[in-house]
Amino acid sequence: MSQTVDFWVDSAAVVESAISSRKSVRAFTSQEVPRNVLQHLLEVASRAPSGTNTQPWKVYVLQGNSRSELVAKVCAAHDGLRADPGLADQYKEEYDYYPEKWASPYIDRRRENGWGLYGLLGIGKGDKEKMHLQQQRNYRFFDAPVGLMFTLNRVMGRGSLLDYGMFLQSLMVAAKARGLDTCPQAAWNGFASIVKPHIGASAQEMLVCGMALGYASASNPVNAFQTPRVAVNEFTNWLD
Repeated sequence: MSQTVDFWVDSAAVVESAISSRKSVRAFTSQEVPRNVLQHLLEVASRAPSGTNTQPWKVYVLQGNSRSELVAKVCAAHDGLRADPGLADQYKEEYDYYPEKWASPYIDRRRENGWGLYGLLGIGKGDKEKMHLQQQRNYRFFDAPVGLMFTLNRVMGRGSLLDYGMFLQSLMVAAKARGLDTCPQAAWNGFASIVKPHIGASAQEMLVCGMALGYASASNPVNAFQTPRVAVNEFTNWLD
């Protein structure tokens, strides 16, 4: 009996460690991730729950030339948009990830996160050039060797985005358990008009997000950034 208890305690510690140590990594090494490892991670993630087992996720894995070519295309578009803001109409997100009008406490947390990261990187509030370059790191997958794109068939309802969140979290936790790190990226959504033709997605597919995956760079100070979390009692109502 003691051995059984010890096994479950050890298993719980491993799972909890993978969840609590997962964070968005913004600097990766060039170390490649074998395809069989990616295949395994996606198989594990596919056990995520979904309403009536619809399994609405569709994944595109970019490595090598496919990754490099997409990076070049979107970085060029990002630079072009900065030079001519009038191009914004060409780059629309396919769904509202963020609210149209922000309110507290969400805007406060967003600002805390943004300025905490920029402060670590030495980027001041008025330094538009450095801000632009840091934002563009998203479109380079933060140098990760693997880029992932996730799409959803438009026939599905909003509930499928809930299913998708569980799938993405499962993938990120499974990766962490294998010594890999990730960064989920909504930043790609505005460039869906470039991303989807590049990956061969149909017009019926909506880009949900991208993700960088690889081995974290231990020497890059950006990976020391740790986001805070509010206390449980701040978001929980206990009903007896």
